[in-house]
Amino acid sequence: MKIISNRNRVSTGGVSDDCAGRGAIFGDVGILALLALALFALHMLTNGQYGFHRDELETLDDARFPAWGYVQYPPVAPMVARLALALFGPSLVGLRLFAALAQSVVVVLAGLMARSLGGSRWAQAVTAVAVAIGPAPLIEGALFQYTSLDYVWWVVIAFLVIRLLNTDDARWWIGIGAAIGLGMMTKYTMILLVAGVVGGVVFTQARRYLASPWLWAGVAVSVLIALPNLIWQIHHDFISLDFFRSIHARDVHAGRTNGFLLGQLVVAASVVTVPLWLAGLYWYVFRPEGARYRPLGYMYVIPFALLLIVKGRAYYLAPAYPMLIAAGVVFLEMWRSSLSAGSARLVPWVTVAAIAVGGVACGALALPIAPINSSVWNLAARVHDNFREEIGWPDLVNTVADVYAAQPSADKPYVGILTGNYGEAGAVNLMGSPYGLPRAISGVNTYWLRGYGNPPPQTLIVLGYTRDQTAPLFKMCSLAGHATNRYGVDNEERFNQPEIYVCRGPRMPWPDLWKVLRHFG
Repeated sequence: MKIISNRNRVSTGGVSDDCAGRGAIFGDVGILALLALALFALHMLTNGQYGFHRDELETLDDARFPAWGYVQYPPVAPMVARLALALFGPSLVGLRLFAALAQSVVVVLAGLMARSLGGSRWAQAVTAVAVAIGPAPLIEGALFQYTSLDYVWWVVIAFLVIRLLNTDDARWWIGIGAAIGLGMMTKYTMILLVAGVVGGVVFTQARRYLASPWLWAGVAVSVLIALPNLIWQIHHDFISLDFFRSIHARDVHAGRTNGFLLGQLVVAASVVTVPLWLAGLYWYVFRPEGARYRPLGYMYVIPFALLLIVKGRAYYLAPAYPMLIAAGVVFLEMWRSSLSAGSARLVPWVTVAAIAVGGVACGALALPIAPINSSVWNLAARVHDNFREEIGWPDLVNTVADVYAAQPSADKPYVGILTGNYGEAGAVNLMGSPYGLPRAISGVNTYWLRGYGNPPPQTLIVLGYTRDQTAPLFKMCSLAGHATNRYGVDNEERFNQPEIYVCRGPRMPWPDLWKVLRHFG
C-alpha cells in the first residue's frame, strides 16, 4: 500500500487512484456533487407523491409565528419552513426541497470525510452512496422535519473534527463551535454529540487542545448562537423538558424504544453497510492508522451509550453513521491491498453490488414512490407509519368545512375549531382558508401557548376527541361527522378518534378549561 506524502491518500493500485493537486480536489468534489445532484433529483421527483405529513403541518403552522423557541423543538426548522412558505407558498415539494438539499450536503460531506481519511476517489464515491441509501437518511430527505436538518449538523461537525485532527490547526474549533450552536438551535439531541466531542477530547491525545484559546473561543461561539433559545426556555419555565419527559414516557410505554439495538442495524443505516460501519468503528478505536482520529470513536460510543441507558429511539443515532462508514470504506481499501490480485479485484464489485441491492430495497420502502395500498405500500406501512400519516388531510379539512357550513349563519362568527393533535390543527390552518374556516386552536405543544383567542369561541367543532373525552368538558356535544380518507388508509385520524363533534357550553371557565386541555404529542 502506497501513501501519498502530506495528503495521507491511500492508493490501492487498481481502484480509481487519485492524483495529487488541485485538479484531483476538483475532480473528487465534482463526482460527489454529481452524486448529490442525483439524490436531490430523486427526492424532488418523488416527494410530491402523497401529501403533507402531520409533523410537516405542525412545523408550517409554527413557521407563521416566529419565535426563538417552541415546545417541541428549537427555532431553526420553523425558520426554514417560513422561508419555504415565502418562496413557494404552501407547496409540498417546495418545503421538502430543503430536506432533499440537506441530505445532498450530507452526501458530499461523507465523501469528503473519506477523502480526508485517505480514501481514493472510489472510496469517496462508495462512502457517499452507502450513506445515502440508509433508511433514516432516505426518509429524512423525503420529509421536512427538524431531524432532517439535525442530521446535517452532526455530519458537519464530524467533518470539521477530521479536518482539525488532520491539520492540527486549532482554528477549526471556531467552525465546530458554530456548527454545535446551530445544531442546538435545530434539535436538542445535539447535546449527545457534544458529550461525544468532550469525551473525544478528554480521553485521547486531543486533550492538548484544552490549552488552546481557539477551543474555548469555539465554546463561546456555540453558547452565543444557542443563547436566544436558552433565554426563551427560561422565560417559558423550560417547558420543553416537560415535553420530553412526556414523550419519552409515551415512547417507552408504547414499546417504541425496545428495538434500539436492532434499529442500529436496519434503521439508522442500511443493513448492507453494517460491515462497513463496524469496520469504521474498529478502525477509529483500535487500529494504529486510526489513532489520530480516535476522538471520532468517542463521538459514536458516548452518544450510543447514553441513548442505550436512557432508552432512546433507534433513529436518534442515525447521523453518527456517516463518519463510521467513511472510515470503514477507507479501511476496506487498506485491507484490499493485502489480498491476492484475484481477490482484490472482487472487493469493489461485491461492495458495489451489495450497496446497489441495499439501495433498491431501502428506496422502495423509504421513498414515497409506491401506489397507495399496493403491496409495496402495505409492506412499507408495516415497517414505518410515515406514509400513512401523509394521507387524508384534504379530506379531513373538507369534512370540517361541511360541518362549519352547516352551522347557523348568525353563529359562525363565534364558532371555533378545537383539535386533539397538531396534525389536525396544522391541516385546518394550512388548507382551511378557501372554506373560510376559523384558525384551529389546540392544547397540544406550542398551540397551547398561543391560547384560545379573545373572545373565546362559544361553539366548537371538536376533532381528535372521543365522546368520553368531551363529556367532562362540555355540557352538550352532538356527533357531526367522521374523519376518513378516500383511500381507506387506517391512519391516526381514521382509526383512533375519527368522530367530529359540535360542542357547546364549557363546564368550566375558559382559563380553567385551557389548563385541562394542555397536553404533549
